[in-house]
Amino acid sequence: MPAISPSKKAFLRRKPLLLLGLVLAIGIAAFYLWPSSNRSKARTAAAQPVIVADVVAKPMPVDITTIGHVETIASVAVRSRVDGQIAKVLVGDGQEVKAGDVLFQLDDRQAQALLAQAQGNLIKDRAQLKYAKQEAERLTSLARKNAVSQSQSEQSEANAGALEGTVKADEAQVANLQAQLSYTVIHAPIDGRIGTVHLKAGNTIQSNGSAPLAMLNQMRPIYVSFAVPQSDLGRIQEAMAKAPIKVTASAPDSGEPPAIGQIAYIENAIDSASNTLPIKARFDNADDRLWPGQFVNVVVTLRIEPEALVVPSEAVQTGQQGFYVYVIKPDMTAEFRTVTIAQVADNQTVIAKGVAKGERVVTTGQLRLKNGTRVEIKDANTGQPPPPAENVASGPGAPS
Repeated sequence: MPAISPSKKAFLRRKPLLLLGLVLAIGIAAFYLWPSSNRSKARTAAAQPVIVADVVAKPMPVDITTIGHVETIASVAVRSRVDGQIAKVLVGDGQEVKAGDVLFQLDDRQAQALLAQAQGNLIKDRAQLKYAKQEAERLTSLARKNAVSQSQSEQSEANAGALEGTVKADEAQVANLQAQLSYTVIHAPIDGRIGTVHLKAGNTIQSNGSAPLAMLNQMRPIYVSFAVPQSDLGRIQEAMAKAPIKVTASAPDSGEPPAIGQIAYIENAIDSASNTLPIKARFDNADDRLWPGQFVNVVVTLRIEPEALVVPSEAVQTGQQGFYVYVIKPDMTAEFRTVTIAQVADNQTVIAKGVAKGERVVTTGQLRLKNGTRVEIKDANTGQPPPPAENVASGPGAPS
């Protein structure tokens, strides 16, 4: 057998690689030479599976949603109006009290003694006044008969007048000391809940002390304070002119039904720093669900829209052109359509413009779609095609 040259051996070793490269080159050339319309048809030949929902018309509230915080309508720092020592503490930390309940009793022995002294002075001066009046009448009668001089009569009348002034001062002093004595008993000025009682029995307090004995917060009713954009002022004023505006408040992730109240008032000026309108809503709070200082989710219901067009929120997507949905046409193709959103509530979106009642929108599978893509509708629960048309109620846009 003749010997194989080195160059031929190298060629034979490279032959498989050359054949593979030739096959790849032919494949690439065929792909690019094949008409693009054929490639497009191949890609779109298979219908894309989607899940759809109907556009329905139903009553929906027109809401404003925001964040608020709970405030007491009245909060009182309980302080003493007189100096003294606490004799009794008749309230506990966190206790609920009624207006007029006794909270603290101060040592009142000195006040009692001063009052008794003033009352004694009043009794004495009243007796002297009575005698002075009688003496003045007697001397006036004698002066008419020239039995005494006129100056004696006038002096007796002056003495009676001076004593009358003394009695008035005594009465004022008694009233003042009675008030001072009443201040040794500290009552609850409003219904509410006591916080921490800072001072206990035996402590000496001053009337001008900076620290209160306790804080008393009104719990029922209660305010929820929140703010809305100033652009909502007109809508709120229009709604308030027709009827009280319903407001609901709920703690985030509480799982409890929201508390229901209504707008109490709007502030008399817009906050220029934030361009918002401060508002306060009043809640009965009979179950103490709302607590001062608590942050809550607030929903203000302006009115009920009777025929709002509603779709599931997952049907609405966001793109470069804004919000959009895919509408299923009768020929089972998807139509890209921009929409205007009125509001979103409870995973439902109210569409102001862009869809019509009875149309079907895609809720699952939008990422595989573009304008004109053929679709196959799947059941949301089973993932299978829906029953035949004769077994289901027909509707607008239903496949024939």
